Amino acid sequence: AIYHWTPSIAPSGMTFYTGNLFPAWRGNLLLGALVAQSVVRLTLEGTRVTGEERLAMGARVRDVRQGPDGAVYALTDQSDGAILRLTPAP
Repeated sequence: AIYHWTPSIAPSGMTFYTGNLFPAWRGNLLLGALVAQSVVRLTLEGTRVTGEERLAMGARVRDVRQGPDGAVYALTDQSDGAILRLTPAP
């Protein structure tokens, strides 16, 4: 299946979520978004995208990865960039 954004979110970095911290996210695709300044979560049914959620980061997101702890890590794209750790709200 093909999924696109117009205008482009400038996707960068991508991973499937398999962790335990966000059980509802298991099997979802997580992407960094440079222009959209967010982590984009896509829900899938087979190869078809069934939903999209944008998690605003307030900075261009260059890459997104799942850590061994199940948290989601987003790398920002500024000269003084940061690694942001996403965990569930208490």
